[in-house]
Amino acid sequence: MSTPGAEGTALLRAEALVRHFGEERAIDGVDLTVGPGEIHALVGLNGAGKTTLMRLLLGMLTPDSGRALLRDEPSEQANGQPRSAAGIDARRAPPAAWATVGHLVEAPFGYAELTVTETVRIAARLRGLSPAAAATAADTVIDELALTHWAHRRAGTLSLGNKQRLGLACAVVHAPRTLVLDEPANGLDPAGVVLVRTYLTGLANDGAGILVSSHHLDEMARIADRISVLHRGRVIGTLAPDGADLERAFFDMVYVDEESR
Repeated sequence: MSTPGAEGTALLRAEALVRHFGEERAIDGVDLTVGPGEIHALVGLNGAGKTTLMRLLLGMLTPDSGRALLRDEPSEQANGQPRSAAGIDARRAPPAAWATVGHLVEAPFGYAELTVTETVRIAARLRGLSPAAAATAADTVIDELALTHWAHRRAGTLSLGNKQRLGLACAVVHAPRTLVLDEPANGLDPAGVVLVRTYLTGLANDGAGILVSSHHLDEMARIADRISVLHRGRVIGTLAPDGADLERAFFDMVYVDEESR
């Protein structure tokens, strides 16, 4: 595994990101990296800014200041602009750069009237795979995420947990090297949680860099290499995944931050 966050190796990087919604500073100077082969967990209370931060990193929102960067080769050009060793600004990244990124943020990707197989194949085609490659990749990931039983079921008829796994299948079908996942275990039963945990660990072992948010500290401790705590839009510290009583450590950190405001 590469050293997490080492200069020039991070697949995803936030540099002093700031974003306001009206008078509220939703993201307040966040610095963050995701390295190859790393699962970087982002934890925080509701409203801490986790989803907003992910949307900034994916270029879905424009920061008021700071940069969100995707890693690419520094010798290439992005829309006529030199690519720095740190990466490409997400706001100007070309389709080729986004073809290496997968995401599941807020609502899972899907078309209610299409089948599971059709939906995953479309996701693969949107990422640039040929029709034949998309069909093969879709069949593979549907099997890996235990969706074969529902392969010909319309997506709109699935349970919440199966819709979530379908969204994950769409996020990974093109074999991205960078993944941004917002509560990927949402709605899953215990067997589904274990399945997703094992799957994500396998992707990281194969070199993918994964940023994942969750409310569940115990689950993050099982898979994460690093855990960053986000509170009121700021990264206020980190937790060791193998540390004792993570829940207490998390709330102590949040309490201290509240007291210091």
